[in-house]
Amino acid sequence: MVSGTIVGEFPSAVSVDRLWKATFCDGHNLLPKILSVIISSIDILEGDGAGVGTVKKFNFTDAIKDCSYLKDRVEVMDHENHTVKYSILEGGALGVKVKSYSVEVCLASTSEGGSLAKMKIEYESMGESLLSEEDATELQQGIFAMVKAVDAHLVENPTAYA
Repeated sequence: MVSGTIVGEFPSAVSVDRLWKATFCDGHNLLPKILSVIISSIDILEGDGAGVGTVKKFNFTDAIKDCSYLKDRVEVMDHENHTVKYSILEGGALGVKVKSYSVEVCLASTSEGGSLAKMKIEYESMGESLLSEEDATELQQGIFAMVKAVDAHLVENPTAYA
């Protein structure tokens, strides 16, 4: 077992407040609507849906071949600094490619009025080596796909989450 970290950034023309509200405060309602091709539903199993201790189950469509669901728990939800951290409890790459992993996303304002999403994934590998470049990219792209979908939705709907 080896510890690894994956980092990435995604720029957005959408303000931090709108992207934060839509993605992390109301994502359980919005994501199944705008990503219905891959997410059939998001169930709140514990908590209020957006606070620390919330456990959510993302139910995937058949478009996701490797898994049918992912269950996560919110560990940090800092509304003032627009930072969220969650641990994966079941599903996804857990037990297949990694022994454990957590994701931290921080949204920062840009001088142009948009935002920059910074992501850090920390994981424990299943074997004695880090994830391959391909597996690391796949894990990162899966998470950023949600932020990118919300970003596109908010650009198309400028009054949503205003």
